[in-house]
Amino acid sequence: MPQQCNSTGSAEVPAGPPLLASRLTAPAPPQPMLWRPRLLGRLDAGAAGALTLVRAPAGWGKTTLLTAWARAADEDPPAWVQVEAGDSGERLWAYLVAALRGVIERPPDGPAALPPVVPLRPDQLEVLAAALAARERPVRLVVDELHRVTDPAVLTGLEFLLRHADGRLRLIAAARADLPPALHRLRLAGELTEIGPDELAFTTDEVADLLVAHGVPLPAVAVAALRDRTGGWPAGLRFAALAARGQSDPPRWAARFGGDHPDVAAYLRAEVLAQLPPPARELLRRCAVGPAIRADLADALTGRADAGQLLAGLARDGGFLHRDDSDPPWYRPHPLLADLLREELADLADGERAALHGRAADWHTDHDRPAEALRHALTAGQWDRATGLLLTHWPELVPYDREPAGVPPPAPPPAEAVRRDPELALAAGAERAYAGDREAAAARLRDAVAAARTLPAPRRDRFRRLALALELTLARLAGDHPEVRRAAARLLATGTGLPGVPAGAGLPRTPAGLAETPAGVDLPGMPTGSSPPGAVAPTDDDPRTGEDADVRAVAGTALGLIELAEGELVVAGAWFGRALAAARRAGRPRTELVDATRTALLLALAGELSPAEETARAALVMPPCQGWSSRVDCGYAHLTLALVALHRDQPTEAVAELAAAGAAMVGASSGAATVGAAMVGAAMVGVVSGVATAGVVAGGDVVGAVMALCRAALLRDAGEPAVAIEVVRRARDELTGTRATPGGEPAGEGDRAGGGELADRLLALEADLRGEQGDLDTARRLLAERARERDPAPVLGLALARVELRAGDVRAAAHALPDWDAPGAADWPLSVRLATGVLDAVLARRGGDERRAGRLLERVLDLSGRHGYRRVFTRAEPEVRDLLAAHLDSGTAHWPAVSDLVRDAEQPAEHGPGEPQRGPGGPERALTEPLTERELTVLRYLQSILSNVEIAAELSLSVNTVKTHVRNIYRKLDATRRREAVRRARALHLL
Repeated sequence: MPQQCNSTGSAEVPAGPPLLASRLTAPAPPQPMLWRPRLLGRLDAGAAGALTLVRAPAGWGKTTLLTAWARAADEDPPAWVQVEAGDSGERLWAYLVAALRGVIERPPDGPAALPPVVPLRPDQLEVLAAALAARERPVRLVVDELHRVTDPAVLTGLEFLLRHADGRLRLIAAARADLPPALHRLRLAGELTEIGPDELAFTTDEVADLLVAHGVPLPAVAVAALRDRTGGWPAGLRFAALAARGQSDPPRWAARFGGDHPDVAAYLRAEVLAQLPPPARELLRRCAVGPAIRADLADALTGRADAGQLLAGLARDGGFLHRDDSDPPWYRPHPLLADLLREELADLADGERAALHGRAADWHTDHDRPAEALRHALTAGQWDRATGLLLTHWPELVPYDREPAGVPPPAPPPAEAVRRDPELALAAGAERAYAGDREAAAARLRDAVAAARTLPAPRRDRFRRLALALELTLARLAGDHPEVRRAAARLLATGTGLPGVPAGAGLPRTPAGLAETPAGVDLPGMPTGSSPPGAVAPTDDDPRTGEDADVRAVAGTALGLIELAEGELVVAGAWFGRALAAARRAGRPRTELVDATRTALLLALAGELSPAEETARAALVMPPCQGWSSRVDCGYAHLTLALVALHRDQPTEAVAELAAAGAAMVGASSGAATVGAAMVGAAMVGVVSGVATAGVVAGGDVVGAVMALCRAALLRDAGEPAVAIEVVRRARDELTGTRATPGGEPAGEGDRAGGGELADRLLALEADLRGEQGDLDTARRLLAERARERDPAPVLGLALARVELRAGDVRAAAHALPDWDAPGAADWPLSVRLATGVLDAVLARRGGDERRAGRLLERVLDLSGRHGYRRVFTRAEPEVRDLLAAHLDSGTAHWPAVSDLVRDAEQPAEHGPGEPQRGPGGPERALTEPLTERELTVLRYLQSILSNVEIAAELSLSVNTVKTHVRNIYRKLDATRRREAVRRARALHLL
């Protein structure tokens, strides 16, 4: 008997108390309502399977999303059940059956197809399953707040229906907890779609749309900052949007929005912290002394032995405690929750908080994390320990990454303590510099210098070196490259000299010929412009050699970073190489990581793929890369691996590594790497859709340029050349500091304002993309001035040659192509040299010189072999596949590699002017009889120069058996000789 509704709107059934209609319909969505097509699409796709679970803690928009999805299904709305706390199994089944009754058709001439809504017996579950299975179309059932179900029999019954309804029941559930045990079988069977907090989090574009809908549009920078502060948490963003309406300066207010906002704090306390058991809540509060926590650190802070289990359980549901993929794992609370936890930590007594920071300092010191140890020591008032950390670990206190936001700064040391120990003020300044607070760091440096005037001579020398290191750091933070060079020279002058390097009057742009230059910190008894008294060249037994290695590591790294930022890749590589060796000698893993990751990227840009990959992978397993520290450095390693994967034509790996690099580098500093990120993310298709990142990427314009090169190549492969051109154009504008005209040509001489080699690569890629699209005039204009200079960059000459070849002018292409045999060609990036060699071989073949084309191709294969280059062949000119196939027939020392390249290289879509034509037979016909596995094996050997006797020996077969297979191959391929059979097999992609 169907349910009935009374005047109050509740649904009544004869078997029990009335059922509330409000629990059987989707609730009204919050206003204004923001449609999120990407998530609605995920639900549509998930609803095609048995179970879709939207799982996240409170406030992540689970019900809002399901409501929007249900309301969008006008023609076939899903059944809806709202689970409430305290529902018994009988009561919940009453609602489930009532919801299903509303969508399952009753037989026109028989009894009700559904059982009554009293507690269901097993046989009645079968009746319900049969009724569902009899439907023509599947029934979609939404169960909101599934985690409130406490009766295991209900979950077992739902699982029974999913198994026996013949695929006609699709369950879409929202829950705060993980999948109930009764439904885990669906995960194992691959019938589960999960949508978690990472997907529910608002993107930067969605944050902007939400703010506009609330009438408080913000600048893009403020939107990105608000997204970072809230972690994309929907409830937090709605609180922010509502509160921003009454603010006189919404952008400034949004930058300060945090977990201390009354509405946010009240919500988190009630819906998150109050739901936790007391031990877990106290654990989170005590661990709020730092931005991230590890199980053994939590044990040290709390005195517990089960902190790891508690943290793992809290992180399992996601949303408010994030876990990284290191081993052992690190955990980090959501930014707004971290604000609230620090507020609760402040409720502890001063002595108890100081003791927590002291324990944290102990742990970080023991685990070689001096920067964190220094901050905790200063916060705990452990002045001697802070000074000791500076003296012992000063090279590791130089900032190369962005300190996690929200960590409260320690108070400045008391003046009396600084007077007794000026180096304490340097330690406080180093801590502030590490956190990026340049003004506070400079103030501490001034305090230290003022107090150091009474230092005795032995301590004065040590103090001067430490002060100069802090000066160098402040210059770097200010972005003052000339001052960085001067400060680095002053720091190098404090060493005992570099063996075999003559002294001079200035600091050169390369590591060779380093000089001692005037010092910047003027202390009595230490004349400005002199080296420390008694300085002599060190020997291997000199105890000061380790200190000199520290100086070379820190100064060399700083100089490498500014050269890299200016696009001087070769000079930067030289500095990083020297600094890396010094850091390893001195045992400074943090500095070593910085130098190793930049060296890896520079190796990849130089085309040395194998050492680049090896260096990057080794860097990613270094201790400083664990947790959320050194994220920018890890980003460089991932970017290196993306570039390596791109050259090896591994697009899936390239996309994954680019995503990892973007996640690590977004927001850390300004630079070019926005490269139209939002636009790219919307336009990419297939595997490339995951490449884009929103926000500003650390590492400056260089990182942005490399990301743009990778993204544009992947976009081109995905069939989005117009978007690829826009990505490259924007990155080139940022790198060179100019704006291109709408037609793509540079605005003028200013195009050479900066960028160096990377700017040339971007220019060449843009010209190549425009040439591919048939816009040859624009491509020529882009290259007109640069490629025809007396000594143009090789990549520009290569790009011009390609443009001319596409125009059908083989002679002009050959004239523009740079000489990859010239004496200086060995210094070219290997990828450019290989591409030039391949095009040279193509031009030789176009000119009818097949033998020269083969020789050139063999030389390219010789150069590319150990690095695994593939893209230079597989994504090259259309006829390269034919060139490779002909090379197989003529013989090559790289037969297995060429065979794979022939199989994977792109088939030409059509023939341009002068390209060889196919035979008169037109398109190849498919085989009427397929080849057997053994025949395919023999066919692969027919590509080689081996005779039938040699093939038989290779396969351990008789010669007659091989001959039989060959005859069958000829018959099936409609061929009369070996070369014809191989050609037909390649046309059919059998080879």
